[in-house]
Amino acid sequence: MYDLLVVGAGPYGLSIAAHAAAAGLRVRVFGRPMGFWRDHMPRGMLLTSRPWASDLSDPEGRWRLDVFRAFRGLTAGDAEPVPLEVFTGYGMWFARHAVPGTDERTVTRVAPRAGGFAAVTEDGETYAARTVALAVGLLPFAELPAALRGLPRALVSHSSLHARLDRFRDRDVTVLGGGQGALETAALLAEQGTRVRLLVRADRLRWEKAPPPREGPWWHSARSPDGGLGPGRRDRWYAERPGLYRRLPERARSRIGARALGPAGSWWVRERVEHRVEVLYGREVAGAREVPGGLRLETVVRRGGSAVLETGHVIAATGFRPALDRLRPLSPELRALLATGADGVPEVGPEFESSYPGLFLAGPVTAGCFGPAMRFVQGAAFTAGTLVRGVRRRLRTGPAGWPLPAARDGGAPHPARR
Repeated sequence: MYDLLVVGAGPYGLSIAAHAAAAGLRVRVFGRPMGFWRDHMPRGMLLTSRPWASDLSDPEGRWRLDVFRAFRGLTAGDAEPVPLEVFTGYGMWFARHAVPGTDERTVTRVAPRAGGFAAVTEDGETYAARTVALAVGLLPFAELPAALRGLPRALVSHSSLHARLDRFRDRDVTVLGGGQGALETAALLAEQGTRVRLLVRADRLRWEKAPPPREGPWWHSARSPDGGLGPGRRDRWYAERPGLYRRLPERARSRIGARALGPAGSWWVRERVEHRVEVLYGREVAGAREVPGGLRLETVVRRGGSAVLETGHVIAATGFRPALDRLRPLSPELRALLATGADGVPEVGPEFESSYPGLFLAGPVTAGCFGPAMRFVQGAAFTAGTLVRGVRRRLRTGPAGWPLPAARDGGAPHPARR
């Protein structure tokens, strides 16, 4: 029986596994390393996170992004965005060095069993573990507008389904959304010759400013500190104090979560969109139907009235909505036992343990409790260290006096205190 099974091999899953292995736990990781980044993001994309805020986490900080870049002979400034291909290469390099192997099979079911959990893989093999960390990332939570659901995938797709956009070359595509995903998708489409337009609900696009150099004058960082998620004291607080964020009243967390780090475009994509991509502001899709050659969209105009347009394909860059019913690897009986907050997302304790003992959650599904940082790579370090302390505490208090493994290299973490 394993001490910990990690379901998911993205930045959070790999970071958790690295901390668990260093703590001497018997751990097994399931999932294709960096699978979301390798298989569901278009080539040519750049990360919105600052390079220094894009590290995966190991306890000693040995396998950082800047170490990988130096190893590969890659140089870049602190404010220069990280190409997708560099980041996926870094994540796979991290997995090889910091994680004791990954099993690329998908876990299709996690269910309770005596003394812990049973996890079933796609080919029917079952593994037993005392604890489980579910780190499934964003993909299960992709959100389509209600008016587009049920239409053929050949005509409507979510932006997370496209590792390549070249099949849309010389076609007509409409992109929904005003955030970074929508803006960069539109830019990449336009650059390859696609006739593309953006439908944006807001009356204007919001653009982030380029961050000041980290080595600049002290008053720059004092006036507008950069926490990795964006400039400003509040964004820095979200990034660096997720434990304190969790102590806020649930109503305050819900209000902040709905407003913080809303749709915006990075400064480096602005010139690739403005005057190059048609943008229709104040529009929302109210209905859609298939017509010869594509779709007819019925849109509501924010300032009154309606408009109709035809397009060959719709790419909905409309974000992700974490929800309990989308945590498909969990068996129905296990999902039914989880306590949820007002937003329908599972609640987690101070060490990321759900209301079901031994089941831990990580990544975007915990943003309601720990703040916006959990939607970004930067949240992986806090999550991994804190969650593994929680796993060790659960192992210590588990059935039949489970033995607590000794940490490797003398780096035993302190017991977590509730």
